Amino acid sequence: MSAARMSVSVWNALLALRNGQPADEPPGNDPLWTLYEPLARRRGGSFVVAQVGQSLDGRVATVEGDAAPISGPDGFRHLHRLRALADAVVVGAGCVAADDPRLTVREVDGPSPVRVLIDPNGRVPAEARCLSGEARTILVRAEGCDAPSPCETIHLPRGEGGRLCPRSLLAALAGHGLHHVLVEGGAATIRHFLEAGVVDRLHVSIAPIIIGSGAPGLSLSPVAHLSQALRPRCRTVDLGSDMLFDCAFDRP
Repeated sequence: MSAARMSVSVWNALLALRNGQPADEPPGNDPLWTLYEPLARRRGGSFVVAQVGQSLDGRVATVEGDAAPISGPDGFRHLHRLRALADAVVVGAGCVAADDPRLTVREVDGPSPVRVLIDPNGRVPAEARCLSGEARTILVRAEGCDAPSPCETIHLPRGEGGRLCPRSLLAALAGHGLHHVLVEGGAATIRHFLEAGVVDRLHVSIAPIIIGSGAPGLSLSPVAHLSQALRPRCRTVDLGSDMLFDCAFDRP
């Protein structure tokens, strides 16, 4: 299998779709057009992609928390393409505290998404890089949380286990015109969205590195029988430095 390479014409067509403009569609057998078109094309409803970049043995960090670099350069560019095509990128407060991501688009041409930080208890540090003025940022807090807010804030009621409900969050974002959403991390946030049944695509980017132990990329609630396991439709795309599993779910 040869690695799929993004051409300028295909990327420009995807950006046109992302902006709601007509675009000359590349041939249907272009693997990267097929991969990104569902997120790029605006159809009037919501579309959710969850993305995780992990090692061959399913780790996203060492036991000491070292998480960089796991994805190779092509896996990193893939993540930035997803950001550029999304209306909003969602991360949890734990991801912000651990990795201090900027959540902007830098590796490809395209706009940075609105940064949405799930922060029910006001944990996001004031000096976090994703609170900078590089892009619009929304904090999502629990009702009753009175921590100082340095930016636009949405308050939602607490759901099961004191967490914020992913469906309520998506509805609130839709009310702000943000329908195409990238859920980038961390593992707990991705788990909550998967278990809520609101993910249309799961992208698992595998880098050729074996860590041996450490934090897992995906960790769902246990099931007793394999018949209860998630079984998405899946295809692979060779990105070059990383192998991507594109997993499609049918929303309930």
